[in-house]
Amino acid sequence: MRAVHLEAGVVTVRELPRPGRTRGFALIRLLCGGICNTDLELQRGYYGFSGTPGHEFVGEVIEAGDEALVGRRVVGEINLECGTCEWCRRGLGRHCPQRTVLGIVKHPGAFSEYFTLPERNLHVLGEEIATEDAVFAEPLAAACEILDQVAISRGAAVAVLGDGKLGLLAALVLHRHGAAVRLFGRHPEKLRIAEAAGVFVELEAEPPRATYDWVVEATGTAAGLRQAIAMARPRGTVIVKSTVHGEVAFDAAAMVVNEITLVGSRCGRFEPALELLRQGELPLGEMISDRFPLAEAPRAFERAAQRGTLKVLLY
Repeated sequence: MRAVHLEAGVVTVRELPRPGRTRGFALIRLLCGGICNTDLELQRGYYGFSGTPGHEFVGEVIEAGDEALVGRRVVGEINLECGTCEWCRRGLGRHCPQRTVLGIVKHPGAFSEYFTLPERNLHVLGEEIATEDAVFAEPLAAACEILDQVAISRGAAVAVLGDGKLGLLAALVLHRHGAAVRLFGRHPEKLRIAEAAGVFVELEAEPPRATYDWVVEATGTAAGLRQAIAMARPRGTVIVKSTVHGEVAFDAAAMVVNEITLVGSRCGRFEPALELLRQGELPLGEMISDRFPLAEAPRAFERAAQRGTLKVLLY
C-alpha cells in the first residue's frame, strides 16, 4: 500500500506492507483525510515525529470483529487508551498516560491507503453526512470541547483570536451556541466565511485590551497567547487551542495580577460534533482550499503550509 512518511521535516510517499488487524481493531481504507496545523507542526519538529501522520479522516471499514462495522463509512477518535487506568475509568481516555495517538504518538496515522484503529474509537456516519463534511469531525469535536470545559452562557461576549481552520470552527460553534462572538483575523477571505454565518469579524485590528471575559486563542503562533491574555478582563478566561512547537514566552505577572484563568483545550467528544454535522448548517465546504491524491502528499503539505490556506484534503 501507499503511505505518507514524514521524517526530519521531509514528506515522502512509500510502499509499505498492508497492516494486519489485531483483536479489537478495525482495518480501515482511507476515503479522505485532512491536513491540519498539528500535521504541519509535526513537520516542523513537534514531538520529534517520524512515521505516517494523519488523524483527520473518513474511512471505510474493511475488516472488523464487529461485522456490523464492515463496509460502513466511519470517523474515529484519535486517542488509543489503555481502558483500565483512573483517567479511562472516568471517561477521559484522551488523558490516559499510556495512550498512543493516531498519527501523532506511536501509532501509524491515517495518511495511508490502509490503517488500523480500535473499534471502540469508531463512529459510523449516516448517509446524510457527506464525506468531505465528515473529515471535519475531529477538529469540530475539538471546537465543541470548549463548551465541555467552560460554562459560556448564551449572549456572553467571546473573542476568538485566529482565523485558521480551528479558529473558524470555534467561532462557528460558539456562535451557534448563542454567544456573541467576535473573530479577529488577518485574512479577508477566511473572515468572510464566518461573517456570512453571522459572526462579527475584525480584520487586522489591534486587539482590544482587557475587554473580554472569554478569549479563545487559536492563532497557531507564539504571539497569540500573549495577545489573548492582554485581551482578557480581570478574572477572565483564556482557552488555549494552539499547539506550537517550542517554548512560548508571555507576561506571567499580568496573568497573576489580573487573575486570568488559562484553560488548555485539546481533543473533544465526537457526539456533539456529529450532531452538528447531521444538522448540515456549517459552511464546511467553503473551508476546503484544495484536494490531492495520496500519491501527491508532498505537494499537498506544501499547499497546506501556504499563507491563507485552510483545509487541504488527501484522497
